[in-house]
Amino acid sequence: MMKNKINFGAIIVYYIIAVICRYAATKTNLLSSVENPYLVILLRGVGPALGALATIKIFSLNNPMSLKGIYKNALVPFAVYWILPAVLIASVYYFTIGKFPVLLMFTVLAYGLLEEIGWRGFLQEQLKSLPKFTSILIIAVLWFAWHLNFEMTTSNIIFFGIIFFGTWGIGKVYTSTGSLLAVAGVHSLNNFFRNGLHDTELTLILILLVIWVGFIILYNRKYKTVANPV
Repeated sequence: MMKNKINFGAIIVYYIIAVICRYAATKTNLLSSVENPYLVILLRGVGPALGALATIKIFSLNNPMSLKGIYKNALVPFAVYWILPAVLIASVYYFTIGKFPVLLMFTVLAYGLLEEIGWRGFLQEQLKSLPKFTSILIIAVLWFAWHLNFEMTTSNIIFFGIIFFGTWGIGKVYTSTGSLLAVAGVHSLNNFFRNGLHDTELTLILILLVIWVGFIILYNRKYKTVANPV
């Protein structure tokens, strides 16, 4: 079976659009007049989604994307990967600092979705014919560079490590579920805790990861059984 030919021209166009949007949102004063902080968060992450959708249109690519993936409808991944973490994390925030930031939680999740449309929905799909490690490395490098923070600091080196293992882990979730809602939820775990990890945050992350991995395994078993009845 012949492997799909990689359209490097499409990938370059995608990345240029993604980086231009990121640069405009984070390195210029373009958003200084935007008063809504939630909208500012979303605009900072819109580049990968715009790049992916524009490139698919420009090059007439057969690049399927799905919010629901293997699930019967989008409500299933929405409940498991969005509602569950948003309510759980917001509740912990409420009991620790007296705030219940549900709107912020869903803004962070939507931000993750905007990124994942590009990194998993488009780029991983376009590079799927490459050896897995090569694909992971390319996506990780491009994803890291997209953040436009190139200082050689310890925190940046650690961040690249997080990006690399995140590319592998989130990529596995996308391969298993085909759901952009699912990978957006997993992606957002890092963004929920931007001020560092403490015991409570680590516990929440572990709880959610255990629930999600278990759900993926059980659902995939059921899905395969239904798809291939004995």
